[in-house]
Amino acid sequence: MITHNSPIILASKSPRRRRLLENAGIQFTIIPSDIQENDFLLLKPDNYVRTLAQAKASDIADKNPESWIIGADSIVLINDTIFEKPKSISDARQMMQQLSGHTHVVLTGYSIICKNQSSLFTDVVKTEVIFKKMTSEEMEWYIHTTEPYDKAGGYAIQGLGSFMVKSINGSYSNVVGLPVCEVLDHLYRQNVISRKKICTLLKTSDGKN
Repeated sequence: MITHNSPIILASKSPRRRRLLENAGIQFTIIPSDIQENDFLLLKPDNYVRTLAQAKASDIADKNPESWIIGADSIVLINDTIFEKPKSISDARQMMQQLSGHTHVVLTGYSIICKNQSSLFTDVVKTEVIFKKMTSEEMEWYIHTTEPYDKAGGYAIQGLGSFMVKSINGSYSNVVGLPVCEVLDHLYRQNVISRKKICTLLKTSDGKN
């Protein structure tokens, strides 16, 4: 069991990020940011996700200075082209055609901010994903499901889209939408969360005081 020493807010309405944190045992509230992604599109990919994640976290931190705010943004990148969320079936089809049989990179920028502690940390995690060569029938089946249209790159590695993924090199949770290992490591270092109760339970089960 994880001990929470300070309140945590996720500045995102993404159900995938919510589930990742819940599965990791983190208690938090959700306050989505109103930051518009289009304001940052001219930046290079690394700087884009880094700047956008920090902007989202800062937006909520300004209104909740006592809490630790987690902001994040993910993109899919192939041949220097950024794939955001597909806006139509034809958009999703074009993405699938370019991703099929190739390696792409998922970039997630994440930012963790607490105003009262004058703490701001932002970083980017990269994961390489290799897709199998898909048939046109497979592509058409997938893009006519509801899954691609609220996800960067137009697919969900944790859902129906898993059939396309041959292998990954790096963080799986990063591809889903949040690098959980890195986020939790930072929260532990800042003493926002701890494992003290786990240690106590283990000592008790061993018959030690």
